[in-house]
Amino acid sequence: MREPLIRTTAMPADTNPYGGVFGGWLMGQMGLACGSFVSRRTGGKAILVAADALKIPGAMAVGDELSVYVEPLKEGRTSLRLRAEGIARERDGNNEILVAEGEFTFVALDAAGKPRAIGKESNG
Repeated sequence: MREPLIRTTAMPADTNPYGGVFGGWLMGQMGLACGSFVSRRTGGKAILVAADALKIPGAMAVGDELSVYVEPLKEGRTSLRLRAEGIARERDGNNEILVAEGEFTFVALDAAGKPRAIGKESNG
């Protein structure tokens, strides 16, 4: 069984003007989960440089729980490309639905803000 990197509950402040959970909030949660994965994998600072193939195939309601799962797709010398998947679980039950997915690319940086090899100390 896979474990989510983060789990959070959608709140009223996370909604768009029409009352649905804001797609930007979903993307932000996926970015946070990927950032957590990357900082541990690279041993230091890494920044998001691309978000691709973003899809929001489902909808969440306030109170639903979002779990974000992350898996590596490709590791380069200084970069890491990840796939993130957001799964919503209804607040009062166990039904789950895919609500967001996408690919995120990060570059590891050294203390001077320059790309560094993954696995090398960040010096910062």
